[in-house]
Amino acid sequence: MSWLEARHSIACRPALAHDERALRHTTERVRAVVVPNQVIVNQDFLDFAPCLEVVARMQIGTDNIDLETCSDRGIKVVQARSANVRANAEFLVGALLMLYRQGMLSALAPKPVPTPSQQAADAQHHRLLNPPLGREINGSTIGLLGMGPASSALAGLLSGMGARLIGYDPALHFSSPIWQQLRVQPVSLPDMMATADAVSVQMMYASRFKGFVNARILAACKRNQIWVSISRSALFDAQAMVDALQDGRIGAWLSDSAEETHGEAVALLRELPNFYATDRVGSSTHEARQRASWYMAHRLHDLLSPKDQFDADAVSQSMALGLPGDQTPSNWIDSGTPPFMPAVPAAHAA
Repeated sequence: MSWLEARHSIACRPALAHDERALRHTTERVRAVVVPNQVIVNQDFLDFAPCLEVVARMQIGTDNIDLETCSDRGIKVVQARSANVRANAEFLVGALLMLYRQGMLSALAPKPVPTPSQQAADAQHHRLLNPPLGREINGSTIGLLGMGPASSALAGLLSGMGARLIGYDPALHFSSPIWQQLRVQPVSLPDMMATADAVSVQMMYASRFKGFVNARILAACKRNQIWVSISRSALFDAQAMVDALQDGRIGAWLSDSAEETHGEAVALLRELPNFYATDRVGSSTHEARQRASWYMAHRLHDLLSPKDQFDADAVSQSMALGLPGDQTPSNWIDSGTPPFMPAVPAAHAA
């Protein structure tokens, strides 16, 4: 915020997301706006923002933005698409580790305080049963359903742990060089379902893929298969997933989705003991937020600045952001996007 404020006139007004009338009045003269997912950017919104040049979102996804209308009006839509790639990949690996070792989930689950008689019964029960055996990622076969942005980092992490990787993406041909680059063997969807010990879903969603994971696909599941997902819940047929979780084709499923979906099958799914849901925590890390914020600041500056002016100080600052780990600007900008452009003050953004 400080870096951007030194170059442009900005205002941070989060309360406007809940006041449509005030938002319309505020956007009347702004050139750029950063919106949360609850603000709908459609033709009606844009009619009240005649000076608007840029619409930006910190989060991934453009469901709340009318891309066609923005394009028709020459308005750029900006997202930090790759800022949370590493965070999501690490989340998927962590989810796989948790589900491979079911004892970890049992240990972390909240437990009521037992009575003395229950303690005695539990002790006798544990003496009669062997501890639950987990599995190791090393040597197992993991299927990647969808080669979304997180798949590049995920493939490297899983390969380093000794997993054999197979994959399928309906939008990616078997001859694509990406398979060889990531050391993932492309296979047919039935073959992946029948072979994989675990399936990681990071498939990009489009309306034509609604209910893509259905009963026909799940019929070929290897028994007790583990599933983890960061894709939209609309990709899955809820009733088909319920059936697979109940009859043992899927041993456990952890889904990281913030979407509110309803229906009898969805309600039943949430009651199953082998289904786990998190609320978009995969991309919620300090490092991902920092990368997204820096990208957003520089991209807004790029688009709002005259292209014939140059500020060497801004460029030198942008190349020494002090990001955590080994991250550099080239790691988190959108592909095909120039990383940073020269600086010039006196533009307006809200």
